[in-house]
Amino acid sequence: MRYTVAELARALEAEAVGDTATVVTGLAEPAHAGADDLALASNPKYADSLAVGAARAALLWDSADWQALGLRAAILPKRPRFAMSRLTAMADPGHGFGQGIHPSASIDPTAKLGADVTVGAGAVIGPEAEIGAGSIIGPLCFVGWRAVLGPNAFLREHVSIGARVRVGANFICNPGARLGGDGFSFVTPEKSAVENVRETLGEQGEAGGQPWARIASLGAVVIGDDVEIGSNSVIDNGTIRPTQVGHRTKIDNMVHIGHNCVIGEDNLICGQVGLAGSVTVGNFVVMAGQVGVSDNLTIGNNVVLAAACKVMSSVKDGKVMLGYPANEMKTNLDMYKNTKRLPRILRDVAELKKAVFKSDGSD
Repeated sequence: MRYTVAELARALEAEAVGDTATVVTGLAEPAHAGADDLALASNPKYADSLAVGAARAALLWDSADWQALGLRAAILPKRPRFAMSRLTAMADPGHGFGQGIHPSASIDPTAKLGADVTVGAGAVIGPEAEIGAGSIIGPLCFVGWRAVLGPNAFLREHVSIGARVRVGANFICNPGARLGGDGFSFVTPEKSAVENVRETLGEQGEAGGQPWARIASLGAVVIGDDVEIGSNSVIDNGTIRPTQVGHRTKIDNMVHIGHNCVIGEDNLICGQVGLAGSVTVGNFVVMAGQVGVSDNLTIGNNVVLAAACKVMSSVKDGKVMLGYPANEMKTNLDMYKNTKRLPRILRDVAELKKAVFKSDGSD
């Protein structure tokens, strides 16, 4: 990385002030910034840290008094955190995968690779697979039979794309992610105890133990454009129709998306979220860490599911949910406050009982 402050500001569509010809060669937190680093002090709470480091230039908040902070130059974006998106992309050194096809890669002769595709060491590309132009297939990745990756896909090391999976443009997939495994779908010859439990909410009935028969996953996975998937996340094949993830949805690490799920566009799905089979999710949904959603439910548009909530029924558009079972956040917080009051209420009731019984005994 080597840019002038003026060049960075133009790229960020932000205001540049001071000696904008100042050159920066790296990004750093304010307290650890060297003389050639751009200090990232996007909030007033970081102002004091600038004096600890040696930065001459910084990315600041919109109304910052850069001269009072002792800087030679500054960049003043209207939304500093959003500016970080483009700024970090400009500074990204990559992962050293090189270019071209590594000699140890195994590529089936029937596979089709677009222009300027990189395939890393030990990667396997199966029969009739299609890799879009400009894609990078990292070391030890697997792309299965008839799988299709759109242009500019970037698979980090150890990513597995199963047979018949279809992925759109600009896909980013982090180490260890697995797309296109079988769905967890099993059935018993007769009605099972767990089916009785679901119907009665607690009674197993007369059903005895039975072996589980596997239902094959004939559907695949279809991923839209500009989707990102985190490390060690998994998306299962659909049973008959494909499991789907819409355009621009971002999926964090260790997320499980079960068979037949349909995920809409522009969703943010955080770490350790689990979606059981056949869940339908709308657009602009945020699921915080460790959210769980039961099978065959629908999550509407613009829903926020707060951390660790467990969704047992469908959620309408625009709702903010919390708790187990998930309720609207305000309701859940009222319930929590009332639960904290229970010990005091019980003590008050006990005192009232004593007073009433004492009064009864004295009559």
